[in-house]
This record gives sequence, structure tokens and C-alpha cells, in this order.
Amino acid sequence: MRNALPSLLILVAALLLPLGLVLPILRLDRLWFLTEEPSLVDVVVGLHADGDLPLAAVVALASILFPAVKLVALQLAAAGVSGPPVRHLHALGRWSMMDVVVVALVVFAAKTSGLAEAVTEPGLWAYAGSTVAAAVAALLLERGAPGLTDPAAAPPR
Repeated sequence: MRNALPSLLILVAALLLPLGLVLPILRLDRLWFLTEEPSLVDVVVGLHADGDLPLAAVVALASILFPAVKLVALQLAAAGVSGPPVRHLHALGRWSMMDVVVVALVVFAAKTSGLAEAVTEPGLWAYAGSTVAAAVAALLLERGAPGLTDPAAAPPR
């Protein structure tokens, strides 16, 4: 029962993440009649199609793969499973905001390009909600079981 709230938050994060990946993250209005509403998946596919493979890989890793791996590790920790993903949860936590920074950079670049007006869309909020829910779940799990995510914080035996 101790892990009920973290488990609920992990579920919320797991439901919001796919929405954050496929729903539009921003709306770009250009010249009053050209509108684009890319999702994070569209951004990765577009970068790949344009030949920006390293950038597509970084965005895909930071925004898609990393959050999914983190959610799996959090769920394993909440279920009381120990193993490599759970032991490395603290290291995953150190990178937990990288995904949000990548998304913020995409939005910032669009807004400051001067070529388009950019407005945030539901995908951005779903993605941010997933990130915050996962971060709070990790914090609650760590407080409930010292040493779970940071071996240095484990009580001495």
C-alpha cells in the first residue's frame, strides 16, 4: 500500500507520455495561411527525413526512449523488483529534465525564428505532465525506500 501513490503517478505518466508524443506540441502559423502542428514524433521523423540523423537520434533518445525506460524502471521499483534498471534509477533521475529541455528548445526555436508565430498545443502539456508525474513518483519512491534510487543514501548495514 505504501507505493499506491507512486504507482498511480507512474500510471498517469504512462498514459500522458504517448499523448505527449503524438499530439501536436505547438502550432506554427506562417503568412496567415500556412499552419503546421508537429508532434514530437513528427519532429524526429522530419529531422531524419531532412538528413539530420544525429539530431534526430538525440531528440528521439531524449524525448521518446529515455522517458519510456525511466517509466519502466519506476514501475519495477514501485513493484519491489530489484535489478539493473532499478539500481540505475538514480542515474536516470539525473537526466530526467533533459527530455523537457529538448522539447523546450524546439518550442523556443520555433518562437524566436521570426518566421512564424508559435502557440503551445496539448501535446506539450501532456508531455510535461508525464515528466512531472514521473519525477514526483521517483521522489516518493526514494523517500519511501532510502537507497532504492541512490546507493549512497542507503542506510548502513
